[in-house]
Amino acid sequence: MRNFILGTDWWDDCDDVVAARLLTGYIKSGEICLKGIGINACMEYSVRSIEGFFNYDGVAGIPLGIDLEATDFGGNPPYQKRLAEMSSKYGSNHDAEDAVRLYRRILAESDEPVEIIEIGYLQVMAKVMESGADDISPKTGMELLKEKVPKIWVMAGKWDEDPGKENNFARNERARKAAAVFCEKCPVPTTFLGWEISYTVITGGELDKDDALYLALCDHGSPKGRMSWDPMLVLLALIGDEAEAGYDTVTGTASVDADSGENRFVPSPEGSHKYVIKKMPDEYYQKQINGLIARNV
Repeated sequence: MRNFILGTDWWDDCDDVVAARLLTGYIKSGEICLKGIGINACMEYSVRSIEGFFNYDGVAGIPLGIDLEATDFGGNPPYQKRLAEMSSKYGSNHDAEDAVRLYRRILAESDEPVEIIEIGYLQVMAKVMESGADDISPKTGMELLKEKVPKIWVMAGKWDEDPGKENNFARNERARKAAAVFCEKCPVPTTFLGWEISYTVITGGELDKDDALYLALCDHGSPKGRMSWDPMLVLLALIGDEAEAGYDTVTGTASVDADSGENRFVPSPEGSHKYVIKKMPDEYYQKQINGLIARNV
């Protein structure tokens, strides 16, 4: 069984919720273990709403962490209040563990490899990388990542242009600086799925009308479905092989400008980064995701 940590902005877009449905399906089938979830954009109902959705999907008790400082991304999360009503454990964001400590704890305690999926902003990952020894572990964050994490999967960047610019790298100063640190210093092989991959793949419009996922899409204003950035990245990570998931890859070294948030890529067979290119028509990925997110009661 493969083990994962999920990092999510769980912000004002609903594609995170579609991505969560993919994860709960794989968890319930016994294919993966989700060790914890780190929330990297803090809104009023962040912790309660994500716990509520996982409760609804029959996957309760996953440890949650949050970056309480990450309140500067703007936006209004219209779907979170409804999902928060299904929360049972958390009263507020302050009841969750600090996200950096959550990552460090999971990695320090795991006897098996733990892959990381990041579908939001990268400041938690950057802080983990910069963390030192503490009461959790005598090892630095970089040491824990090198020892425990074989692969990181990231939804970020725009790789069909040079330079490209995309929200998860460039939203604000916090996002830009963290993305620059991550690309420059992360010791773990990383595959990026960029904005250009998913904006024409619309998923979630074929759900049962009483499904909480469908209601989240409606609350967002997307009853006919939403662009599939986060679901496509999560499904790629769950499959675990770019070619098998329907992608070609370009190998090399990614970088992000800390001031502008622009991303660049230098191809090289020696690089530790990859970005993906679709091999299949949009309908292929759309059908795959829609089939997996249909609620299995």
